[in-house]
Amino acid sequence: MRTRRLALLTACAAAVLAASAPVAAQTYPDRQVKLVVGFPPGSGPDVVARHLGQKLGDLLKQQVVVDNRAGAGGQIAAQAVARSPADGYTLLLGEVGSISISPAAYGKLPYDPARDLQGVAEVVRSDFVLVVPADSPSRSVADFVSAAKAQKDKVNIGTFGAGTPGHFGAEVFGSLAGFAVEPVHYRATGDAISAIITGDVKGAFVSTALAMAQVKGGKMRALATTAAERSPLLPDVPTFTESGYPKADFSAWFAVLVPTGTPTGTLDLLNRQTVAAIQSPEVRQKLQEAGFTVIGSTRSDTERMLKSEATRWSTVVKATGFKAD
Repeated sequence: MRTRRLALLTACAAAVLAASAPVAAQTYPDRQVKLVVGFPPGSGPDVVARHLGQKLGDLLKQQVVVDNRAGAGGQIAAQAVARSPADGYTLLLGEVGSISISPAAYGKLPYDPARDLQGVAEVVRSDFVLVVPADSPSRSVADFVSAAKAQKDKVNIGTFGAGTPGHFGAEVFGSLAGFAVEPVHYRATGDAISAIITGDVKGAFVSTALAMAQVKGGKMRALATTAAERSPLLPDVPTFTESGYPKADFSAWFAVLVPTGTPTGTLDLLNRQTVAAIQSPEVRQKLQEAGFTVIGSTRSDTERMLKSEATRWSTVVKATGFKAD
């Protein structure tokens, strides 16, 4: 009798839990959701966050507020989200720098992306363009490499900050082409652009959107893009693959991440709605016009991408011997 009673109680408890689980899943979200981005208003990542956040809010039927936590190349934002409750109400628009590069470049990072964060969906990618001053004698990648190899000293390549994709991308290109790179780091975008235009540096890797404006304005010359295909924004600029360097295929990716431990049901819902938002016609058009390649991946594909990128950039950082602290 006692055994039968225990079995009955166990069965009843299981039934209650099973009945309540769908209800709990259906309640998310029942309040405002925050999307944290590690860069200031008006920046490329902020543009992505605002277009994505507005549409995602419509689909979730809750307001999605963009929270700009600028500083330290996205690390401040990543740390803030990593320490947030794993309930789906605090999202991170993470990017390659703070998630894949920083763990290898910084010895004492205040968060561990692999341990503290998990991927929801990769949303966009931003490819890079190798640009040179408008009056540079280099009119192709071959010209640039030939001049670089003929130079006794290292070749000055401008960057938008130490530890950024453009910094290590330049190192990758130099290694592939067989010349030494001397990275010249600028904290302000305007300073880096001025250095390229005036010829203070031989070249730089800049985002497609930024390159488009400067190249069409006649202030810079574009030699090649790291994208797999030519950009519709710069259709006359060949890819590095076309130029003989297929492994110079790095880009800056952006993905939605959440604190580790977020419920599976919430993760699945966020993935579906994030992908639907980023692939909606109006958002896709706006982001493509801004120079981004729209992705919208599954959770499993996102996790594979994160692991692959962590390994790739760790290898690159170690090869350069760079340490930020």
